[in-house]
Amino acid sequence: MTHSFALHIPDADLVPEPLDPEQIVSGGPEVTGKVVQESPDGRRIHGIWQITPGVVTDTEADEVFVVISGSATIEVEDGPVLRVGPDDMAVLRAGDRTTWTVHETLRKAYVIDL
Repeated sequence: MTHSFALHIPDADLVPEPLDPEQIVSGGPEVTGKVVQESPDGRRIHGIWQITPGVVTDTEADEVFVVISGSATIEVEDGPVLRVGPDDMAVLRAGDRTTWTVHETLRKAYVIDL
């Protein structure tokens, strides 16, 4: 078990997480991230994720996130269009097929349940 901790999200060092080229619709978005805590069974992940401008597709896991900086429009196939920016919280459901249009580099803190 890890000890309690605090982390200043805007200054956190992130590592490259290359996108599958098939996910990129337009632009040259780059993704970085960092897992800061994982449950012992690996089914819950807490982390920080960042993406630069562009358009990408994804199939989501159950996730709750809070945007720290930047902005994006997330189109959920057969669902709502989410417009997110600083201080917004969003909930994505497992299996949601999404298209992310990132307007300015977006950094978020997230919790994913697998």
